[in-house]
Amino acid sequence: MHHSTAPETHHDPFVRVRGAREHNLRGVDVDIPRDALTVFTGVSGSGKSSLAFGTLYAEAQRRYFESVAPYARRLIHQIGAPKVDSVTGLPPAVSLEQRRSSPGSRSSVGTVTLLSNSLRMLYSRAGTYPPGAERLDSDAFSPNTAAGACPSCHGLGSIHRTSEELLVPDPGLSIRQGAIAAWPGAWQGKNLRDVLEVLGYDVDAPWRELAAKDREWILFTDEQPVVTVHPVRDADRIQRPYQGTYMSAHRYVMRTFSDSKSATLRARAERFLTDSPCPACEGRRLGPAALAVTFAGRTIAELAALPLTALDAVLASVRENAPAGGEAARVLAEDLRSRIGPVMELGLGYLSLDRTAPTLSAGELQRLRLATQLRSGLFGVVYVLDEPSAGLHPADTEALLGVLDRLKAAGNTVFVVEHHLDVVRHADWLVDVGPLAGEHGGRVLYSGPPRELAGVAESATARHLFGSDGAEAEAEAGLRPVRAASGSVRLTAVERHNLRGVDAEFPLGVFTAVTGVSGSGKSTLVGQVLAREVGERIADPGFPVRRLVEVDQKPIGRTPRSNLATYTGLFDVVRKLFTQAPQARARGWKAGRFSFNVPGGRCETCQGEGFVSVELLFLPSTYAPCPQCAGARYNTETLDVRYEGLNIAEVLGLTVESAAAFFAQVPAAARSLRALEDIGLGYLRLGQPATELSGGEAQRIKLATELQRLRRDHTLYVLDEPTTGLHPADVRVLLRQLHGLVDAGHSVVVVEHDMEVVAGADWVIDLGPGGGTDGGRIVAAGTPAQVAAAGAGRTAGYLARALGRA
Repeated sequence: MHHSTAPETHHDPFVRVRGAREHNLRGVDVDIPRDALTVFTGVSGSGKSSLAFGTLYAEAQRRYFESVAPYARRLIHQIGAPKVDSVTGLPPAVSLEQRRSSPGSRSSVGTVTLLSNSLRMLYSRAGTYPPGAERLDSDAFSPNTAAGACPSCHGLGSIHRTSEELLVPDPGLSIRQGAIAAWPGAWQGKNLRDVLEVLGYDVDAPWRELAAKDREWILFTDEQPVVTVHPVRDADRIQRPYQGTYMSAHRYVMRTFSDSKSATLRARAERFLTDSPCPACEGRRLGPAALAVTFAGRTIAELAALPLTALDAVLASVRENAPAGGEAARVLAEDLRSRIGPVMELGLGYLSLDRTAPTLSAGELQRLRLATQLRSGLFGVVYVLDEPSAGLHPADTEALLGVLDRLKAAGNTVFVVEHHLDVVRHADWLVDVGPLAGEHGGRVLYSGPPRELAGVAESATARHLFGSDGAEAEAEAGLRPVRAASGSVRLTAVERHNLRGVDAEFPLGVFTAVTGVSGSGKSTLVGQVLAREVGERIADPGFPVRRLVEVDQKPIGRTPRSNLATYTGLFDVVRKLFTQAPQARARGWKAGRFSFNVPGGRCETCQGEGFVSVELLFLPSTYAPCPQCAGARYNTETLDVRYEGLNIAEVLGLTVESAAAFFAQVPAAARSLRALEDIGLGYLRLGQPATELSGGEAQRIKLATELQRLRRDHTLYVLDEPTTGLHPADVRVLLRQLHGLVDAGHSVVVVEHDMEVVAGADWVIDLGPGGGTDGGRIVAAGTPAQVAAAGAGRTAGYLARALGRA
C-alpha cells in the first residue's frame, strides 16, 4: 500500500484525507479544518470511529512511531498502516478513547492523573516528620514501590485470609466424612486424613466436638510433621507403609492460590479465602515510616482518601497559615491545586485519589485523562476524543464544552466522536457519516459548518438536530400515558458510599429512570443496593419479582477470543452445521475442529486469535493481524469445509444482518440474530473481537441475549446508562424494546442522563443535589412532570425543557 509523501505545507489549514477504506469506509475523501472543534456524527456503526480513530489517529500514531525510533519501523510493518491513500496536514495526535484501556488494580485516580506524584513530593519536602526521623524520598510514599509498600500486604492494602467457617462449612460432619471442605479430593485428601489419624486426632467425631486447640492446629498450623502411615489393607491390593507429610488446610489453600498453574484449582482455593484489610497498615497500603509523616496534621493516606473538593480545601488553608515547610509547602500546595482544578471542573471533584481505576466508569476515566491533558500544556496536536459526554448529566456537559474550547484556544485541533446534541451544536465543523450502519454506511454525507447540515436529506443526524424526527420521538414520549405500578420494592436507611440513610421506593411493572449528576450515587443505589436486595429476596416465594437481569457496560470478554457469536451461543449452532457438511463428515470431524479456542482446526501461529500481540518497549502492546492466517484464525484444511458455499472464517466475517438472511432456515440461529437486529446491532460482524466493541455495544449485546430468552416470570431489568454511544435514531430503537418489556409485564430501571429517555419514563428518582459528599440524597421522586415541576435538584430544569419540547 502506498502512502503519498507529498511535501507537507504548513500553511494548509486543513487535514486532507483521501481514499480511506478502514472497516466499512468506502474510499472516503474529506477535508477537516485544523485548530477547530470538529465533531464526527452518525448512527452507531456508520463508520465515524473508523474515520476518527481507525484512520486519522492511527495514521498520526504511525508517523509518530516512524519519527521516534528505528526499531519502531519494524512494528509499523507488523501493525500495518491504516487503509488510506493519503493523509496530509496531520499534526501528532493524542487519543483519549473509552474502550481500549482497562487499567489494573494498582492504578488509581491519583496515578491516572499523576496527582499522586505531586502529593508525594509535598510530603517528602514539606511534611512534618517525627523528631529524629530521616527525610524520606518521594518514592517512599508510594504503595507501588518497595521503599513505600507495607511489608505485610506488599502495598495492596488487603490480605487473603481463611477462616474456620470457610474451611469447614458443615461442623456436623467428621473429618472422615469430609468436614474440611478445602482439602483436595481423591488420594491426596485421604492421605491427609490418614496422617491426622496417625498423629492421634479423632477423625470420626463430628468436627464441632473436637477441642478448640485441636481444630486450630488441624486448620492453621505451619508445622509439617512427617509420619509413617500403615494403610488399611484392601483385599484386592497390597499397600506398603509410606511416609506421609501433613499440611494444614490453611497452608494448602494459600499454596494452591499463589502457586497453582491451573485456573480451576486457583478458583477452587479462592472460595476458601476472604479479603480482609491488612492488620499491619489497616488497609492504608504504606509502610510505618511513611505513615508517620503528616502534613496539615494528616497522613498521606488520609489526604488520599478525601474527595478532591475536600483535599482542595485543605490545601487552600495552607496558603493562609504557612506551616513548618514554609515556602516549599506553599509552592507545592499551589501546584497541586492547579492540577486538581481541571478535575473538579469536569465534575469529578467527588472522586478521591485512592479510588482504584477499575471502579471508575469509562467516561470518568476518559475525563480524568482529559483533565490531565489540560495541565500538560501541549499545543499544536490533535486530540481525538471518544464520546467525552458519556456518563455526564446535562449540567456537567456545559463544563466539558468549556474544556474543549480551552484545548482549542491553546492552539490544538480537537476531533470528537459524539452523539450528544449539545456537543454537536457546539462544534465549529461537522463530519456526518452514514447514512446507516455497517455495509449501508461508510460514506461522508456532509463535512462543513453545523447549520448547513439541515439541507442533507439522508442524514439521520440532521433530522434529530433540526427537527422532524426529534420532535416526533419527544411527542411519542410525551403522549404515552403514565403506567400505574403493580407493586414496589422499598429500600430503607441505605448506607453505602455517599448514600447516608436513604429511603427509596422503586415501583414495579413500570419504567423507572434514576437521574442525578456524576457521583450523586445513582449507580450505587441501583447497581449495588437495589440489585443486591432484589437478588436476596427472589428466594422468598411471596416476593413479586421472580428474576433479576443486570445489564452493565463491562466488556463481554477481555481478549479477541470472545466475540458476538461465542457470547450469544450462536457459534455452537454454527459449528454443528459445519460438522454436518460432507467434507467434515468424510474426515470424521467433530464440532471442536471448528473452534478457534482449541488445537486442531485453528491456526497455531496465533492460536486461533487471528492477531498476534506486538509488545512495544515504552507503549502499550498492540494487536497485529497474524502473518500466517491473515486473521482468518483457522488452518487451511479447516477452511476447505464449506456450508452453503462459505467457510467458517467467512461466516464469522458476516454482519448480523447478512447472517440473518444466510441462516433464515435455521431457527436456532435466526432467533438470536433477530434479537440483535431488533436492538440495532445489525452492523456488527459475528466474529468481531470483544476488544473492538464499545461499552454501549457490549451492553446491548447482553440485552439482546436476554431478550431472546424472554420469560413469562416477572423480571426486573436493571440498566446503567443504556443510551451511551447511541445516536438519537438508535436511542428510539432501544427505547421501543425497553418499553416493550414493560408492556409485557416486566419492570425496567435505568440509570440515565438522556433527558428524552427520562421524559418518557413512568417514574423518576432524582439523586443529588451534587456529587460525592454533596450528593447521596433523593431530591425528588415522582412522574417526570412532577419532578420537572419540583425544581429541587439540577435535573428539574433540563427535564422541564425536554417535556416542553414534547
